[in-house]
Amino acid sequence: PPASRIHASRAPSVRECQGRVVVGGRRAASGFGMRVVLGLVLAAVAWGAAEKKDPKECEVCIATVQAVDGLVDADEKKSVQSIVEALERHCGDLQNEKPNPALGPRDLKMCYYVLPIKTTLAEAMAMRMPKERVCKKLKQKNDEICAIKYPVKVDQIPAEEMLAKLKKMRIKELRGILNDRGVDKSKIDNFVEKDEYIKEIMATQHLEL
Repeated sequence: PPASRIHASRAPSVRECQGRVVVGGRRAASGFGMRVVLGLVLAAVAWGAAEKKDPKECEVCIATVQAVDGLVDADEKKSVQSIVEALERHCGDLQNEKPNPALGPRDLKMCYYVLPIKTTLAEAMAMRMPKERVCKKLKQKNDEICAIKYPVKVDQIPAEEMLAKLKKMRIKELRGILNDRGVDKSKIDNFVEKDEYIKEIMATQHLEL
């Protein structure tokens, strides 16, 4: 047969095989490197999201869980019934409009949200879950559970620091401060820009928060 046909059908040499292995290895290494980089980017994004977590999230719920836990005897901490009874003592008789007078407005509001799902709370506490996890579990039943927050004591900080803090707040939070101060609702409803809320907060520092 012709030499050209023999040359075309011959097996690849060892050097050629080695070259293909090297090229394939480089591609594999490159793909692995891209996966590593992508993993690091995703981890950084997740870390950044964790860093931005609102420190006030669930704070009223956590305070309620802590208060209820303090009312349960040490040997009854795993008793669902004892925890339910402690919650009812903590909140008072809301059905007959006799709430616990020691509760502030935020804590009382939390009671109205928690009492309808008191068994869920008691079961989670009986399992000795951390307070934050108890509240996250309750949030699955009612999104408002972790939305209730204590008002920010903006009056007790220097003016410049107060302004910086107010500018970072959402309009909903700014409205809450004005509502707590008893500012007329019709006046608040007329505000459109965030600066208007901030200006009113600065002008009403003399009012009790």
